Amino acid sequence: MNIKRYLLGGLAATACAGVLLAQTLPGGNPFSGRTGGSRRMSGATGAGGVVYRNGDPYGHEPDGRLYSLPRRPSDLSDRHGVPQWEVPPGFRNDTFTFARVNYHSNRYSDSWATDYPDSDLNLSARLQEFTTFKTNPRPVVVKLTDPTLFDYPFIYMVEVATLEFEEDDIHALRRYLLTGGFLMVDNFFGATAWENFHKQMQRVFPDREPRELDISHQIFHIVFDLKDKPQIPKITNWARHQQNGFSPIYPDTTGPHYWAYFDDKGRMMALICHNTDLGNGWSRELSPAKLIGNITLQEGSESDLENDRYFREFSEQYAYPMAINILVYALTH
Repeated sequence: MNIKRYLLGGLAATACAGVLLAQTLPGGNPFSGRTGGSRRMSGATGAGGVVYRNGDPYGHEPDGRLYSLPRRPSDLSDRHGVPQWEVPPGFRNDTFTFARVNYHSNRYSDSWATDYPDSDLNLSARLQEFTTFKTNPRPVVVKLTDPTLFDYPFIYMVEVATLEFEEDDIHALRRYLLTGGFLMVDNFFGATAWENFHKQMQRVFPDREPRELDISHQIFHIVFDLKDKPQIPKITNWARHQQNGFSPIYPDTTGPHYWAYFDDKGRMMALICHNTDLGNGWSRELSPAKLIGNITLQEGSESDLENDRYFREFSEQYAYPMAINILVYALTH
């Protein structure tokens, strides 16, 4: 199957990622200061610059009723300022492609697309720029029942509070994970969201339970040596409570949890990032109008400055380093 071929073909290059980062960028964070093609979003906006009604990214009217979020664009002809690059001919069959899962929700149709396509494009660009990953500049969206699912060794799901697997999804995901695939789940908060996701995964693996990872696990140290489990807030929530750094969305979201599902041989098949939003960190970049090299061109609006503070505090310090840790671990184990 293609997953196994990818892993064998790209293993050596992937394993070198942390070594090269450490050797070429000593004493500094590699994610700061990308200019000339970086792009940003500000305020209460969603993927592709969609503005949330009432500034609420959770889809609530003022009286608490849910409404349908605006459908996100899937056309990547507009890369929102993220640079394009060519894949070397020898790597065209072995590039890493970031694959996001389009799944069925029991409330609204496009919760799967939160921060899309910005987080997917930016993370792909960062991998290409700062690691030895040969990365496809065009991330993809797949359904679990797509025949192409097994072309991608890593898949990503978000906002699973309202996830509801179809019967065919259950069989496809089980087969994908047991035959070498890796699932990352991100961006869902609170006990109710966890209960729904756990219920859906029990349908996939009735005989398996997730295990919570502590900070000593290798996934937090394989490239970047993280001292704490990263907790990335949604920028809309953080902007209202900047003095606290992170203000819980609900009373039961005060701590991040990283859970894992393992196969019979002890291989991690899925990493579940609960009470954190790594993807929101990837969706932010420094405001390109403000910087060229180290020269400040203009002061920037308040929303620009707010976005850049979030980027400095969360994106470059935690969201990108944790993403690289996860990917290197997933593709070498």
